[in-house]
Amino acid sequence: MTTVVGVDPGLADTGIGMVRGSPKRIDTFSYAHIHTTRQTPLPERLHSIFSELVRILGRERPDLMVVEDVFSLETYPKSGITLGKVAGAVLLAGCQRRVPVMEIPVREVKKTLTGNGKATKDQLERAVRHFVKAAAPIRPYHASDAVALAVIGLLRSSHIKRSPGRDRLS
Repeated sequence: MTTVVGVDPGLADTGIGMVRGSPKRIDTFSYAHIHTTRQTPLPERLHSIFSELVRILGRERPDLMVVEDVFSLETYPKSGITLGKVAGAVLLAGCQRRVPVMEIPVREVKKTLTGNGKATKDQLERAVRHFVKAAAPIRPYHASDAVALAVIGLLRSSHIKRSPGRDRLS
C-alpha cells in the first residue's frame, strides 16, 4: 500500500491531504489544514507550517509528498514571493523527513481530475470527492486541493522507481 501526502501551500491556510492505496484503488483518505494568523510575524508563521508538516510527515511516513507548484500573478508579485517562502518551508519539511517530493502546477491538477485546466475550486472539490468516494464536501478548499494533489501522486506512483529491497518510493 502506498501513502501519499498532498500539500497546498498558503500562508493563512496550508491544506494537507493524504491518501492510501494503489493507483487503481484508494483505500483511505484524510485531510486537515494548518492555519496561521496575520497578527503573527512571518517567520513564526513559516515555522508553524514547517513544524506541523514535519510532525505529520513523521507520524504518517508517506512514500511521496506532492506539492502544488507555486505561481505568481503579475498584478500581485508580492503575494507570489510570500507563497514561494511558504513553499520553501514545505519542501524543507519533506527533505528533512526524507520524503520524495513531486511538484505539480494547479492547472495540471485540474486538467487531470476534471478534464478542464480552468475548473473552479468547486468543480475540483466535487471531482476529488468522486475519486475518494466521499459523500460530504471536503472543506476548506485548501484541504480538498491537497487531497487532489495526493490523488494524482497516488495515480502516478506506479511510474516512480522503487529502490531494490525497499517498500518505499524513492
